Amino acid sequence: MKTLQKKIALVTGSSKGIGAAIARQLAAQGATVIVNYTRSQAEADHVVAEIVAAGGRAHAIKADVSDALDIKALFKAIVHQHGHLDILVNNAGVYATGALADVSEAEFHRQFNLNVLGLIQCTQAAVDMFNPNGGSIVNISSSVTSFTPANSTVYTASKGAVDAITRTLANELGPKNIRVNSVNPGLVVTEGVHDSGFLEDAFRQKIESITPLGRIGTPQDIAPAVAFLASDDAGWITGETLVIGGGLH
Repeated sequence: MKTLQKKIALVTGSSKGIGAAIARQLAAQGATVIVNYTRSQAEADHVVAEIVAAGGRAHAIKADVSDALDIKALFKAIVHQHGHLDILVNNAGVYATGALADVSEAEFHRQFNLNVLGLIQCTQAAVDMFNPNGGSIVNISSSVTSFTPANSTVYTASKGAVDAITRTLANELGPKNIRVNSVNPGLVVTEGVHDSGFLEDAFRQKIESITPLGRIGTPQDIAPAVAFLASDDAGWITGETLVIGGGLH
């Protein structure tokens, strides 16, 4: 059974990694998916092509969701093409590691402008587009908020804000039948994680050694939970934070 049939879903930052897996999963469950990207149209088009080849519906829209004007243009395009929105997955994010001594104002704003402010502004726009029956918002946070690794002060702070926003907006938007939940992945193999150096042997081995299930994750480990929370099957679930990290908290 396709639990998201006739739903319109936006997944921010979905041209690769966890976002792409979420887009494919939502489409497989029947949703029409807007694949949002910032830089690589080729990667976004590839995700769309995969979805269409599998019998789903999707199209790509370029927008930097750390930029208020781009967000406005993104949602204007969605209104023009679909008229409304049913599901928002706030997946777009940026991260970097570094010691406390290396934290800079520029890096703080780079992460918070996307991970926190961009998420809030996308949510503002989505709420205005949900129909009277409500909608579902799934924020992609991180398990760093529970196991707080060293040298991640700014990133962990930004994702801690996402967890707090999730609970706060669940209270605020509940009367409108808009559910807000968070999925917090552990270490997942993605292009961005490769580029960051997170998968260097010592770090990966350390994480695997303290993870009850003994391995790091894949994007497909995350996507089904997002699809469930987005669906009506989760109709009485809001304000929750689901850590998906092989048992590592």
